[in-house]
Formats: sequence, C-alpha cells, structure tokens
Amino acid sequence: MGFRRVWTGALLIAASLSACGGASDTPRGEMEARRAALQQAIADDPGAIAERVALARVAIALGDGVGAEAAVKGAIEAGANDAALRPLLARAFELQGDGARALAALEAGPVIPEMLGEAAWVAGDVHLANGDLAAAREAYDRAVHELPRSSALWVDVARFRDASADMRGARDAVDYAIELDAANSAALAYKANLVRRAEGLTAALAWYDRALAADPGNAAALIDQAATLGDLGRYRDMLTALRRAAVLVPREPRIHYLQAVLAARAANYRLARSLLQRTRGALDSEPGFMLLSAVVELELGGEAVAASWAERLLAEQPHNFAARRLLAAAEWAGGDAEAALAALRPLVARPDADSWSLLLAARAAAEQGRDIESAGYQARAATLDRGEAVPFAVDADYGLLTMAADAAPLDPATVIPAISADMARGNTARAIERAVRLRDANPGVADAHMLLGDAALAGGRYALAVEAYRAARNLDAGERTTLRLANALYRAGDAAGSGAAIMALRDRQPSSVAADRIAGHLAIELGHWDAAIAHFERVGSRIGDRDAVVLRELARAWAAKGDDARALVLIDRAYRLQPLNAGIMELYAALLERRGKRQAAADLRDKAAQIGR
Repeated sequence: MGFRRVWTGALLIAASLSACGGASDTPRGEMEARRAALQQAIADDPGAIAERVALARVAIALGDGVGAEAAVKGAIEAGANDAALRPLLARAFELQGDGARALAALEAGPVIPEMLGEAAWVAGDVHLANGDLAAAREAYDRAVHELPRSSALWVDVARFRDASADMRGARDAVDYAIELDAANSAALAYKANLVRRAEGLTAALAWYDRALAADPGNAAALIDQAATLGDLGRYRDMLTALRRAAVLVPREPRIHYLQAVLAARAANYRLARSLLQRTRGALDSEPGFMLLSAVVELELGGEAVAASWAERLLAEQPHNFAARRLLAAAEWAGGDAEAALAALRPLVARPDADSWSLLLAARAAAEQGRDIESAGYQARAATLDRGEAVPFAVDADYGLLTMAADAAPLDPATVIPAISADMARGNTARAIERAVRLRDANPGVADAHMLLGDAALAGGRYALAVEAYRAARNLDAGERTTLRLANALYRAGDAAGSGAAIMALRDRQPSSVAADRIAGHLAIELGHWDAAIAHFERVGSRIGDRDAVVLRELARAWAAKGDDARALVLIDRAYRLQPLNAGIMELYAALLERRGKRQAAADLRDKAAQIGR
C-alpha cells in the first residue's frame, strides 16, 4: 500500500464524512442496497480503503455502530490515516451507547482539519446523552462553525436546544435543517415531534407523513407516528404503523412497549405483560414503562410486583402522583393499609388532593383505627367539586432563598424556589419582578413564561397572566400551558375565551382527560347536555367509573334530558363513593322526589343540611 493511496483515502474520508452525523437524509432502502454493494466491493478487493470508509458511513446512517466500528478498523488495518478516521470510530462507539469510549477515541490523537466538525459533533451528542448541556453547547457550537450547512447536524442541534427547554431555538434549528434539505426524513420527523407538543396531535400527523414519504424505512418516525395515533384513539392505524416498524426493526423494544399499551387499553393485561417482558429490560428505566408495568401487574393480582415498579418510579420521580396512587392501590390490595396510607400522605397533605386519594386514605386510616383522621379525609373529599389549586412550597428559611436568588437572578435553580416562596408569603410584586427578569433572559422557554403567569395570577394581575400563558402556549400547547391559560382567562372574566382555549386543547389532544372534564363542566353550565354527556363519558372511559364528580355531572345531564332512570343509577353510585357530599345528596334527593320517594328525599336533604352547618 503506497503513500498516495493512503492520502487519497483520507481525502475521500474528509469529503464524504465531514457532514456525517448520527442521522442520514438518504432513505433506508437505498442505504441497505449501498451497503450490500460496498461489502461486495471489499470482498473483491480486501485492501480497499475508500470502500471501507464508505461502508462505515453507511453503517452509521443505519445506526449500526458495531458494523461501523468493524469497517473503520478494517480501513485502518488496510493503511488508512487514523487521524482522519478517529471521529468516525468515535461515532461508532457513540452509536453503541459507549460515550466514554467515543470521547476517549477523540482524545487519543490528532484529527485532520477536514474532520474537526465531525469530531465536535460526536462530542456534542455524547455530552447531550450524558446530560452535560454546557459541554454539549460548546461542542455543537464548534461543529456548526465547521459544518454550517449540514442538515443532519442541525437536527441534533434542535435536539440539544429542546433538551435545554429552548423550544423556539429547537424550532428554528429544525426548520433550518429542512430548509437545507427538504427530504431529510429525520428532520421532518423531529419537526413532527415539536409540532405535536406545540400545535397538537393532529397537526403532527402531516409531518410524520412527510417524513415517511421521504424515507418509508424511517422506523423511528413510524414508532412516533404510532404513539401519536394511539393518543388520538386511532388504535387500528396505530397497530398498522407498529407492524410496519416491526418489519424494519423487529427487536426494537419501543414497538413491544406500544403494543403493550394497546393491549392494556383493551384490558388484555396478560398479553400486555408478555409484550413488556419482550423488551428484555431495555426500557426498564423509562418512566412510562415503569408506570405501565405497575398497572399491568396490579390488574393481574401481582400487588407486590406492582408496588415494586411504583417504588422504582417514585425513586426517579418523587412527585409523580400517578405512581404514588398506584403504589397506594397496590399496598391496599395487598392488605397493607399502613403502607397504603404512607404512600398517600404526600398527596393528601396537599390542599389540592384529589377525591380518590382522600377516600382511600380515609379507608386506610379507618382500617388502622384512626377514626378521626379517617373522618377528616372523608369530609375533605366530600367538599371537592371542581378546579385545581397550584400550591407552592415555602422553604423554612425565606431569607436564604431570596438572598440566593438576588445573587444569581438568572439561575432557575435559585430563582424558582424564591418565586414560590415570595408568592407563598404574599410578596407577589417581588415574585413577578424575578419572573420577568428570568423570562426576558429565556424568551424561547415555555416554563419561563409559565412561571411569570403563575406569579401574575397569584398577584391578581390577570391581564399579565393571560399574556404570559399565551406566550407559553405558543411554545408548548400541551395541557400544562393551556389549562393555566384557560384558568387565567376565566378569572379575568373571559369565560368564552376560557372555553375556547379548552376546546382547542380538546381538538389538539383528544386524549386529554383534563380538557374533557373542564369542557364537560362548561357544557353543563351552558345547558348543552349531549355535549356534557359525551365529554364526561370519555373521561369515565379513561379513568374508570369511580370519580364521584363525573358520575354526578353525568346524572345531572341525563336528568336534564329526562332520563331519570339512568340518572338515578349514576347518582346512587356517586353517593356510595362520597356519602358526605352535599351536592350529590341534593341532586339525589331531587331525583328521588321526582320518582315519588318523598321521605327518602327528605332524609337526604336533612343530612345535607346537617353537613352544611
């Protein structure tokens, strides 16, 4: 092997790989055909360098880190310049999930100037995967400086900005990636993911379609599309997409997970368990996987296993209320009332505790002979009607919090606790001042606008709250922003605007229980009984028939339509769940009286009056 051939190989590497990252804009089918052709060429000429380098590039585009590593090492053994191939080897290690080896490969020696951009790109991806956003930012800045027109690189920059909560920056980056290459399937798929959050599920589908038109073999896009279709309730279409993805990546664990979601929704928990087991531990640390596993095991009678999954999730996400409720349910079903109550205490200690948690806490306390505590939980559950409060914790040392925030006014880690403490102390003007400064420094971050909205709402400055929440919703149109905006509009006296915001959320995210619940209440107030029934029945289909408020509102709507028989069944069930709820008793009494049961109605009204005293 002569010097000329080695140098020619290095030039080919620089020309062909300087814009190569973790994603490719070439359809998967074409890449597979190219890999087969290159493998044949290498078999014909084992000393070929350029073909081995091209093979490494194809393997990277296909996500095959092992194949890329073999191709790179084969090229080096054939005499290629390792300073040119070092970033490529690092990429192969990164694709195998070994970030430490990837960084070590980059630091093992010099890198030719033509490949500096690729080296920085790999480093950025590794740092991003490790959660080191500062190092990732510095690496991506260097990569973009070297490769300013790489569409694939700009997709990873979008991922980085998204991970940094810079939604606006992420949108700009992915839009530029598409501007550079309108057929970049990875860019189009990531755009779909951003649109899903900002504009809703339905709007995202058109972008998934574009991504798959550009590359029908984009398995990641198919899987994300399937998840979106599932959230829209289009389960048949979801299954079709998953089957297509399974042909491309048959061992992909996310496919089994989403199939398990479908099985669980159909109440086929044994199939769901089998599908979850097929992931072979690959997703065990994912919150959604842990939550679904807990649900499935609880439904199949595996209370101890369900509790274990819920505990693991709580160790990662201590404020995951769904996991806490599951843990309580598992402990209760397993006969451990004390553990169930312990699991519920962080929930029932909150002023916005839900009725299910309060009622289970009441039963668990009663089981332990704590009658006064049990009665307190029952009384609180009985007073619940609708709406949620957003509590803010107060640190024991308010002075230390504010001093830390004053010293670092743009550091969210110090400012956010100080804003919460300011609001809890009634110092809303100071909270708003801090939030405005943080918002101005982070205009592309939805949470920064939301924080200002929360402070403004606490201070009664509804116009400012509406403005802030609208800005947040423009960046992230999910439940958390839209529900805040609807609440602010309602408190500002714009009931119509509040209702429009809720219905927009319902249209964008049909799976939203909160949107259906609030839309149902609005329909009740307007006397739109059929709409109210539709909304509350959708809520019931998702959360079960043990929510007393949902049952009461359904009873009210059916009674208004003249179907007292159906209304009585519903209100009786609500009464059994919350026998101390005066609102339920009043409606129950009215329905009984209409059926001629005057004494029973009078008894219920007396009981309601005694509770109200």
